[in-house]
Amino acid sequence: QVQLVESGGGLVQPGGSLTLSCAASGSIFSINDMGWYRQAPGKERELVADIFSSGWTNYADSVKGRFTISRDNATTVNLQMYSLKPEDTAAYYCNARLIATMTGGQYRSLEVWGQGTLVTVSS
Repeated sequence: QVQLVESGGGLVQPGGSLTLSCAASGSIFSINDMGWYRQAPGKERELVADIFSSGWTNYADSVKGRFTISRDNATTVNLQMYSLKPEDTAAYYCNARLIATMTGGQYRSLEVWGQGTLVTVSS
């Protein structure tokens, strides 16, 4: 009943920029936080950036100063990526922790993942 739709992935040259977007839809009562994770082959999935409903943000050390996470509205989050490096190459996944409404009018806490979008930084 809740879905995350990602967009913006693709191929970019080192030093270039790219913006990812993620929109949450469905029977959402509230969203605690939304963020981006990434996973490169042979490595664990890691947090890239996260933004809470209060506006608080946090970033992985490897992207601080280069990436910016922001919200367009309560259910849409963007990740602006600048000065991209080859080591940024990974599948990027949108994540949301939220309260969803259920049939019958009840509420349920959920963690939802997007399908992933590939970012490739290469010459």
